[in-house]
Amino acid sequence: MDNFNEFNSSVPVPEREAGSIISHALEIFKNTFLYCFLAVVIYFLLSLLVQMLTGFDTQLFIEQARESNGNFGYADMIAAPGFAAYTGASFLITLLLTPVLVSLIYVANKSNFKQPIVVSDIFFAYRQNFINIFIYALITQIALTILLFMCVLPAVFVMPFFFLGYPILIFEKASAFDALKKSFDIVQNNYGTILLTALLAGLISIAGAVLCCVGIYLTIPFAYIAMYSTYCAYCGTPRQIEQYK
Repeated sequence: MDNFNEFNSSVPVPEREAGSIISHALEIFKNTFLYCFLAVVIYFLLSLLVQMLTGFDTQLFIEQARESNGNFGYADMIAAPGFAAYTGASFLITLLLTPVLVSLIYVANKSNFKQPIVVSDIFFAYRQNFINIFIYALITQIALTILLFMCVLPAVFVMPFFFLGYPILIFEKASAFDALKKSFDIVQNNYGTILLTALLAGLISIAGAVLCCVGIYLTIPFAYIAMYSTYCAYCGTPRQIEQYK
């Protein structure tokens, strides 16, 4: 656990119940909103660049799907101009940009300790355990893709088992597989509360879509803040990681 200073009880820790965890996360999200916004702007702009470079027209794709009256199948998706290239490039970009969003967990901890936050903090995960974060993101993306192809419900009920992995990777510098194991162990013993917390965090993130066309991008970071608050509830609030010189 390099650059990690055990746990601290001098700051408020949420109770092990969904309402307390979500309230804790909302307070931190409010205090770190500008940094969350900057993180998603970077994510959104690079995603838009990928779309432009691959020539994939999402608006045309959606219109074709609507006009098909439910007959828009997998073959039609693959045949759409630029879809295959866009999907592959987006998958890779998502993996490479995951540390930007994971860094918000570090930002949340600084906010919790009322320490000053700087712009470079949103790139912290590239310096802290990057390889394992990348591997964990790959495992998560593959699992989510398979589950979503099966049905939405399996994804909803299985994904909470991955919920604590990123905070473990950041604060404990665990390997991807150790983080996965610890996350599974904690969640299986507290499944109902963490499932409800993950669902509420997801609903708050999805609710951003009704704000404006980019609303969901503004609220996606809340899920990562909720991961941090859940970690605090079940593992204790970690002391701030020492800054790299």
